[in-house]
Amino acid sequence: MSTTSPEGGRVGIAVRRLDPGVPLPEYAHPGDAGADLCTSIDVVLEPGERATVPTGLAIALPDGYAAFVHPRSGLAARCGVTLVNAPGTVDAGYRGEIKVTLINTDKDTPVKFTRGDRIAQLVVQRVERAVFTEAGELPGSVRGEGGFGSTGGHAAQR
Repeated sequence: MSTTSPEGGRVGIAVRRLDPGVPLPEYAHPGDAGADLCTSIDVVLEPGERATVPTGLAIALPDGYAAFVHPRSGLAARCGVTLVNAPGTVDAGYRGEIKVTLINTDKDTPVKFTRGDRIAQLVVQRVERAVFTEAGELPGSVRGEGGFGSTGGHAAQR
C-alpha cells in the first residue's frame, strides 16, 4: 500500500515485480529527482528505430500523485537514445506494467540494451486536479497570445 510520510517529503510507493529478476526503481545519488528504471528484456534499436520496452514493474501511487517517465540524459548524449513520449505519465489509478518507448535517433549506429540496463528515470510528483470553467474571454497577461518562439532566443538561419 502507498503511504505518505510527513517527514522529509517522502511518499511510499508499493511496487509489484512482474518479473522477479528486475531491480526496484532506485535513486543513483542523494538528491536525485529521478529513480532509474531498467529493461526486463534484451533489445537492439537499429538507427531510427523505436521500441516499447517493458520494465517488469507495476506501481500503486497514492491519489494526488503521478509518476513521469523521463529520458536518461547520458543515453541521449552518448547514444542518441531518448523517449518518444517524454515524459510518459503514470496516473495514480494505473496498475499495469510500466513500459518505456525508446527511440534511437542516431543515423548510423544500432544501440543494444541488455536485461537490467537502466533505460529511463521515474519522477514522482504531487499533482493538482484542475476545475475547468468555460470563459468568453481570458484575463490579460504580459505574454498574451505569444506562442512558439515568441520569446526569441534563437535566430533561424535560412
